Amino acid sequence: MNPPKFTIRRLFEKLLGKELLAYMLHLRPTEWPIMTAHFLLGTLLAKGWAAFTTGAVGVTGSLAAWIIFVVLMNGGTLALNSAFDQDEGDIGYLKAPPKPPKYLAHFGFALLAASLVWSLVFLRVKPGGHYFFEIVLTCVLLSVLYSVPPIRLKARAGWDLLINCVGFGFFTPMAGWVFTGRGLEPVLMSLCIGFGLLFAALYPLTQIYQVEEDTNRGDKTLVIRFGIGQSLTYAILATLSAHLWFAQACLQAHANVLYLLISLAAWLGLLIPWRFRWQKINAQQAEAGMYRGLAAWAITDISVLALLWPK
Repeated sequence: MNPPKFTIRRLFEKLLGKELLAYMLHLRPTEWPIMTAHFLLGTLLAKGWAAFTTGAVGVTGSLAAWIIFVVLMNGGTLALNSAFDQDEGDIGYLKAPPKPPKYLAHFGFALLAASLVWSLVFLRVKPGGHYFFEIVLTCVLLSVLYSVPPIRLKARAGWDLLINCVGFGFFTPMAGWVFTGRGLEPVLMSLCIGFGLLFAALYPLTQIYQVEEDTNRGDKTLVIRFGIGQSLTYAILATLSAHLWFAQACLQAHANVLYLLISLAAWLGLLIPWRFRWQKINAQQAEAGMYRGLAAWAITDISVLALLWPK
């Protein structure tokens, strides 16, 4: 039964019914604004506002690409993840999750298949469709390898990190860029490598508050394998590396790196105090820290847009 504070959730439960709502919640729609911002970052850096108003993409094409990548592919990935994890406590972007419904895995697979089929249409009719399809196909394969036994790479320290860095950090802005018709340019590659490394800084924060539940399930996540203190040290190093790649992108675009200092300060202002106080921080505070990490990510997105907005 949902806690009373979830007013909106209880409203949708009346509209959809408890079982259907459970399917929808395990798509974790509260993550969609984050995925959308990161996806549209690539789109705006590729063509600015013109991506939505002119050419072969326009509003309709942009909306279709968003549905494919954010709702179907990412939503299907998270549904599949919930189906095999069977978490009982809070999970990323979903507090007090309902019990995963019986056919949640089938639902997740269906959404992933739909993202592939629809992206095939992009391959045929949109200017950057071949790159877009290849990215979606790669992400779908990574989603299955990440969550589904017997491989289930999320339970193996290092592999869980790599897949998330590649899928969210690297490929998401790239997908937003290529569907506009622009190719794989040096500035884009430097940015995507930077965001892959930045997700390497964020990823431990998504695990710290779940250490107890992951341990009970037998998953050997990165934080469990290396410990909270070392994982936070590694997050600081990943943050510094990411910003070096962002600086490289700025140099390639002949842009001033000043705004990057704001982004770097936001990340280090979170991670350095946490590293020194981690033994005094409980699971609830660690979960709040993860969401502060997402706020730092938003500052990075804004900084990059200010620096590299297309002329």
